[in-house]
Amino acid sequence: MRITKRTNIAMRVLMFCAANRGRLVTKHEIAKACNASENHLAQVIHQLALMKVLKTHRGRNGGLELAHEPSEIQVGAIFREMEAPVPLAECFADVDDTCPLVSACRLRDALHDAAEAFYKRLDEVTLDTLTCNNQALLNILAPVRCSA
Repeated sequence: MRITKRTNIAMRVLMFCAANRGRLVTKHEIAKACNASENHLAQVIHQLALMKVLKTHRGRNGGLELAHEPSEIQVGAIFREMEAPVPLAECFADVDDTCPLVSACRLRDALHDAAEAFYKRLDEVTLDTLTCNNQALLNILAPVRCSA
């Protein structure tokens, strides 16, 4: 199983926001730290805001922040929502399914069960699990800045 670039970027955005709690972060900051294009980030941020995982603030001093505590954000829920439009196999798609085995194939059920097991395992992981006490990650996403 391979996750989409959109889901990968969504997790980077959420980890960046978790690492920078207590302040609004900008799309530009995230793009620089997470090696992502601002255009792609804008689409992902919009989707995360629609999912009510992020709060966005417009204006000159605007930015974004987590809408919930990192301990309340389940990675499985993010993956399910972000990956939902992508069929795991051709037979999962409503259109363009040309497989002649659909009516008798047991692989589809096995793949469905495997995907559910994957998401269920990710339900046990919270954003806090990924960021809390992860100094190496924090050094990348929220390095200490000089105050002088």
